[in-house]
Amino acid sequence: MLSMRGIGKSFLGVRVLSGVDLAVTAGEVHAVVGENGAGKSTLMKIVCGVHPPDEGTIELDGRPVRFGHPLEARRSGIAIIYQEFNLLPERTVAENVFLGREPVRRGLVDRAAMEEATARLLGELGEDAFGPRDVVKRLPVAQQQIVEIVKALSVDARLVVMDEPTAALAEHEVESLYRLIGRLRERGVAVLYISHRLREVFDLADRVTVLKDGSRVTTLPIGEVTPAELIRLMVGRDLGAYFPPRSARAGEVRLRLRAAGNRKLRDIDLDLRAGEIVGIAGLQGSGRSELARAIFGAEPFTTGEMTPARPRSVREGVALGIGLVTEDRKAEGLALRQSVRDNVLLVARAVGAGNRAGVRDLLERVRLAPVRRDQEVRYLSGGNQQKVVLVKWLTMAPRVLLFDEPTRGIDVGAKAAVHDLMRELADDGMAIMMISSELPELIGMSDRVVVLRDGRVAGTLPAGASEEAVMRLAAGEAA
Repeated sequence: MLSMRGIGKSFLGVRVLSGVDLAVTAGEVHAVVGENGAGKSTLMKIVCGVHPPDEGTIELDGRPVRFGHPLEARRSGIAIIYQEFNLLPERTVAENVFLGREPVRRGLVDRAAMEEATARLLGELGEDAFGPRDVVKRLPVAQQQIVEIVKALSVDARLVVMDEPTAALAEHEVESLYRLIGRLRERGVAVLYISHRLREVFDLADRVTVLKDGSRVTTLPIGEVTPAELIRLMVGRDLGAYFPPRSARAGEVRLRLRAAGNRKLRDIDLDLRAGEIVGIAGLQGSGRSELARAIFGAEPFTTGEMTPARPRSVREGVALGIGLVTEDRKAEGLALRQSVRDNVLLVARAVGAGNRAGVRDLLERVRLAPVRRDQEVRYLSGGNQQKVVLVKWLTMAPRVLLFDEPTRGIDVGAKAAVHDLMRELADDGMAIMMISSELPELIGMSDRVVVLRDGRVAGTLPAGASEEAVMRLAAGEAA
């Protein structure tokens, strides 16, 4: 269906793609993987007409094409679903699906035709949880993503590009996306799938193309490569066991909860010790993020005991030496239009404390890629943004550091760097609590795993516990 040969692209004299080949067949799920900066997004934007290539050729159904605008690509049956959706929240599903090309009857928008066409497309995807007249802002994220896919199908898209489609989805919503992609495949729609989550690549893809430093490394059938081999192809080196070795022993209790609760949590008993990484597992809605926010003082505990003290606000939590690396770094962790320097000093300035003089050493410690400290953080890769968030908290030398999805949306190389730093901090005596939806990461990093269910502790598992044991506790079965 699509053939790209020798694609090259430069911006301001900097070469970002060089001689890239990519071919996609009808009904195929083709994964494109690589570290941040490998050229994935630029290649996808060339596919979709956002950028013209400087070099190379593109053929669609064997005919040469050259898109000068995304509309030209869309008219040729190519659609892209970005990680951050392009929906108007105040409008209905049907209004979003037909935005800018509403059917007209007697000079007026034909709402009946628009809603009927939307209902038909939802039916073809087997979606009956919402309808054409529902307002988008009232839909959960997974259903908003379905609206994006329906938009693509409404223009007869034969190739759909998905950029990190599960970044904002819960586990049960990911399963719905899998089923949806299966239906697209059955219809003969090709899917170009970009993801840092290797499990999804191996679950969904027929073939995988690896990019590194703007060049194609290889394209392989998914059955001919292992996860370890794919990582090695992406980063150019062997990441060994992938997770750093665990600490030898835990130290003193830094934080203790006894029968702690609030409107979302009940009877939480938990100890966090110096030198230990405690993993928090559970299904969506189990109370994982709520636990971190309660400990931090953002959604305080209202019952039970917390030692050394129960913070009633974020300021009190910070004063107790507690830091929180939030799940959504862009919305809650960073001031995107401020510089690296201003971001790493946010906490120190807010509480009038912290080690401002040690910022340079901390930036070196987290191995932040060479960037100017006056550069706005919105221009950094996801991995480098996460490192800035870490340094922001390390300036105050916290006794307890809470990580909520610490590697979401960053590539495998950056993940390894964050994992190494977390273990170094624990080895230096910090108490760490880590929440992750990726069970291999949670099990690989944790010295023990505490499983939540319905706002309570369902059980605690030792280091190296199986994914099955975690899921049995999370689902309410005997471990």
